[in-house]
Amino acid sequence: MSAYMRKYNIDVANNAGTGRSGLAALLAAGRVRRIICSFPRSAGSVVFEELHAVGRIELELVPQGIISERMRCAAAGLGGFYSPVSVGTRLAEGKEHREIDGRIHVLEKPLKGDVALLAADRGDRWGNLTYRKSARNFNPTMAMAASLSVAQVRHIVELGELDPEMIVTPGIFIDRVVHVPD
Repeated sequence: MSAYMRKYNIDVANNAGTGRSGLAALLAAGRVRRIICSFPRSAGSVVFEELHAVGRIELELVPQGIISERMRCAAAGLGGFYSPVSVGTRLAEGKEHREIDGRIHVLEKPLKGDVALLAADRGDRWGNLTYRKSARNFNPTMAMAASLSVAQVRHIVELGELDPEMIVTPGIFIDRVVHVPD
């Protein structure tokens, strides 16, 4: 485990992990202070469930579209946005409310990451990335919303081998590329 992980408790915007490895291992080691996600309980998320039941981890529930927009706001340098999505629910408690065109909205603040850990299918040494399936949902936005972006790439290709029309995340947003084959 890196010195960063030993020294700090981190917030994770993702999911609550599965099994006892990967993110779940960080949870079990007490390194994660808070999970920000739309659905914390998935098949096998036993570590999160154990910690949350005894109050050893915080949970911020956020609708999935709102998570995406909060990341996009951080990527664009915006101060937040107003949304009617959580009005009247516990998710809106403690947040600024404003009436816009006769409808109440809640202020949602940007979700910026210190470090984004991304999973890509193909990439080159400059960090140009392509994804498979749902990996395309949040990885590109979080790469832009984080101060440091590290991409775990299944297939490293030569510069110029990726079709420019197929690159989803340009290398300008990637700081490190790690080759992790199948």
